[in-house]
Amino acid sequence: MERGKKIVQISIIGIVVNLVLVAMKAGVGLITGSIAVIMDAVNNLSDALSSVITIVGTKLAGKEPDKKHPYGYGQIEYISSITISVIVLLAGFTSFKESLDKIFHPGDTNYTYVSMGIIAVAVLVKFFLGRFVKSEGKKYHSESLIASGTDALFDSIISLSTLAAAIVSFVFGVGIEGYLGVVISIVILKAGVEILLDSLSSIIGARVDTEFAVGLKEHINQYPEVQGTYDLTLHRYGPERIIGSVHVELPDRMNARDIHMLTRTITEDVYVNYGIILTVGIYASNTEGGNFAQIKEHLKAVVAKYPDILQMHGFYVDTVRQQVSFDLVIDFTSERKQEIQTEIVDAMHAAYPEYQFVAVLDSDFSD
Repeated sequence: MERGKKIVQISIIGIVVNLVLVAMKAGVGLITGSIAVIMDAVNNLSDALSSVITIVGTKLAGKEPDKKHPYGYGQIEYISSITISVIVLLAGFTSFKESLDKIFHPGDTNYTYVSMGIIAVAVLVKFFLGRFVKSEGKKYHSESLIASGTDALFDSIISLSTLAAAIVSFVFGVGIEGYLGVVISIVILKAGVEILLDSLSSIIGARVDTEFAVGLKEHINQYPEVQGTYDLTLHRYGPERIIGSVHVELPDRMNARDIHMLTRTITEDVYVNYGIILTVGIYASNTEGGNFAQIKEHLKAVVAKYPDILQMHGFYVDTVRQQVSFDLVIDFTSERKQEIQTEIVDAMHAAYPEYQFVAVLDSDFSD
């Protein structure tokens, strides 16, 4: 898989660069006696470990679906991202502890122009590495790469603060490493928490991006027979595997063959253009004579009185059973869903007693 290969290649670049930085910073830290530089080297070592985790996670996530896991192993990438967030948090806690110790027990440092030059080079390398990895992570929809890139960008700030502390110590003989370390540690901890929450949100099942959902519905609505697209539900089983369902409103005069051909065409089209495995259900729309339009307009007027109702769709009048069915999408925050449903059904039945009204409550999954 091209995506998996790219993620592995980028991760290997990260490992090599971080190991080189570890060697440079560890040497500077030992020579100058700077705990800040040594901790920075340890942090780079944790970054190399993060890249290893990304490679392992990507390899496992790329396994084909099997009988035990028919939806594939894509969510392992989110677990990899969580593991990286834990490493970031541990680095933040360790840095915070060591920084406090440096404040209360300051020691002598012995910086030189050469050592500060090495730290400066490390800052630039880490900054551009972070931008590159994060950019590629967004390009290939890899939570692990985005987490690693974000971590690397924060590491460049840590290295920059270490350089600032070295300059102050070299020029003025004042040690501020500990104080800078505390501030940066808090920033690292915040980043770790954000990465962790984003990954957990993906595993739990985050709401699909509204712009993406609207674009997909508009794409389906381009088919002449489709009079509306509703109930879009998408489930992510990793960054590359999305399975979902949708309802399309079609004229009730269409026969089974026409519906079969259309829904199959839509399914194939969506898979080719969006990579989504989509099941297409249908709502029928009345096409023959009757007072259907009048009933529908009356229903719209009743629905408009309730701000909590986001949408009414799936309206159909069954003349054989004298039944009118429709779906109501009510805001998640509403505490009156059942009451609203009952009130609307009662109001419509009072206006048209010859019909039985059935209102189905839908959830607002996509937009």
